[in-house]
Amino acid sequence: MSRIGKKPVVIPAGVKVDLKKDHIDVQGPKGKLARSIPNTVLVSMDADTINVEPVKTARRDTAMQGLYRSLISNMVEGVTSGFSKVLEINGVGYRADVKGSTLNLALGYSHPIEYPLPEGISVEVEKQTKLTVSGIDKELVGATAAKIRSFRGPEPYKGKGIKYADERILRKAGKAGK
Repeated sequence: MSRIGKKPVVIPAGVKVDLKKDHIDVQGPKGKLARSIPNTVLVSMDADTINVEPVKTARRDTAMQGLYRSLISNMVEGVTSGFSKVLEINGVGYRADVKGSTLNLALGYSHPIEYPLPEGISVEVEKQTKLTVSGIDKELVGATAAKIRSFRGPEPYKGKGIKYADERILRKAGKAGK
């Protein structure tokens, strides 16, 4: 049995949950999220908690119990407080700028990179080298941050590129002299 899946998800005040047989909608102060529920788990709701139980005791079903409990918990947390990831840009001449819903990046290539932001994602730029990707969907925030990082990942010799703020780059030694 999944230890995480056994814990109930507490619904805070101001959050409205609409549970159907194969679909769940969570609405809060920051927005609304929806997700379909597979037939391998049963989701039930009390007054202020949501419980997830497997249909069978098979290993795959108990794994799905833990997965969907975490997904529902992330939905509730997203509509109440939201999620964010911080990226840092290192390198001479490397910079970022946001115009409308497009992120413009200058990363040492012969052309600037224009990345249209997905709906529901906002990016704030501080000092042209620090990006904060934020939104209510944890999965989409992480995927967007990973996509931005993939345009120029950090290299191990000088550390140039885009990295997460809490990421530690393992540096390699350069050429050894005689």
